[in-house]
Amino acid sequence: MNTSNENLILPGNPRYQPREMTPIFGYDNLYKKVGEVELATLDTLHEIGIISDNDYKKLTPKKRQEILNIKTTEVDKTEREITHHDVRAWVRIAQEILDKKLAKWIHIPLTSYDVIDTARILQFKDAYQIALKPSLKKVVEIFCKLINNFSSQIQIGRTHGQHALPITVGFWLATILDRIINNWESIDFYSNNLSGKISGAVGAHNAQKGLGFSRLCGDNNFEEKLLLKLNLKPAKISTQILPPESLAYFLFSCAMMSATLAQFGRDARHLMRSEIAEVAESFGKNQVGSSTMAHKRNPINFENLEGMWLRTKNEFGKVFDTLISEHQRDLVGSSVARDFPIILINLQQQLNTLLKINNEGITFLERITINKEACQNNFIKSSHLILAEPLYIALQMAGYDGDAHELVNRELMSIAQEKNISLIEALELKSKNDKVLENCINSIPVEIKNLLNHPENYIGDAKEKSLEISNKAKRIILNFKF
Repeated sequence: MNTSNENLILPGNPRYQPREMTPIFGYDNLYKKVGEVELATLDTLHEIGIISDNDYKKLTPKKRQEILNIKTTEVDKTEREITHHDVRAWVRIAQEILDKKLAKWIHIPLTSYDVIDTARILQFKDAYQIALKPSLKKVVEIFCKLINNFSSQIQIGRTHGQHALPITVGFWLATILDRIINNWESIDFYSNNLSGKISGAVGAHNAQKGLGFSRLCGDNNFEEKLLLKLNLKPAKISTQILPPESLAYFLFSCAMMSATLAQFGRDARHLMRSEIAEVAESFGKNQVGSSTMAHKRNPINFENLEGMWLRTKNEFGKVFDTLISEHQRDLVGSSVARDFPIILINLQQQLNTLLKINNEGITFLERITINKEACQNNFIKSSHLILAEPLYIALQMAGYDGDAHELVNRELMSIAQEKNISLIEALELKSKNDKVLENCINSIPVEIKNLLNHPENYIGDAKEKSLEISNKAKRIILNFKF
């Protein structure tokens, strides 16, 4: 098919146009799924004997393809100049394609939102299955590799922007990966539970029941029989539009995934700060970091990960706005819902940022550099102070009668900082003039004393947890159908 004259721009900002979404949400492709629903309707009408065999034979593969190829811009023109109604504009174009005896059955016994809502669900399911799902698989697989590579790499943990307790780089990455796979499971679940509707103008199957369509369908009713051809189940009950919750939960799960990728972007962006420098973005041969400061290498990709989430967060407000309608339906939410694909487009853009390949075919995520020396140096800066937690607990367990937390916080920290010694050394120094403290120190088990002198070993189960999450992610990938 000649696509040279097609308008394939995606909803949202023209700057963000992930190619994976173009076949689904490219502007002139928006009515393809409408065509699928309408063709399934003709197939069903033939199966139940309403359309004769002779008339149905005129629905050739070529005619089917012409129906599917009706462009949005064609529909817009007909709507603007003739019908002033989008679906009736599409129906008019489709009727011109088909033989008159077949054309008269187009859109019977449907209402506009039987077609639009069901077509929209098919679009979202395709966007997930064809674009998002394979991209998520690649991202998760790379995260697993990175976690395995850095499960033991020491890193100072940070809370409130301050050095906290030691972890490992693999543990940090695993906290991101765990959120990714949890959100992915939600996306998959809600995608599989998206339903369609062929229930008529108020949702009560009036035409199907009143005119005998359902009676001709045997075990299934007309709605079930038709939607089965589209691999959809009907909503248990609907008005002229689908109940909004299922799609809202699906889009919410996508928004949550976007937030998780933004979390990675924010973490990595701060770890790339000049004074931290534990992480670095790869920098292309001809890439420019600043328009004037030639020395700079800005974290543009990490910043974009977070920026896309801000766009998505605000787009999701539109989903909330369409959770209510007047009675069986109004048109208030119609224009708003046209923006829903932006949520998936933004998410795909984030995934594409992580999966962008260089000339050697290596993704950006794989090219992220972990500076082991910087990790070690940053850890060392606070290594003499960060074992305040195990020290005060060890003192309490050794029989110290006072408030050991207060002792460490008010006295030992001051000594350690003034003399640039470790907290355990500060404790030993203070105990020379304090028999109670000396007895407590002697009561601390040898293995705990050794730990207090080796802060690099106070990483808890950071390594084990990181590998546990990596293995969990690998199992989840195997459970998904691709």
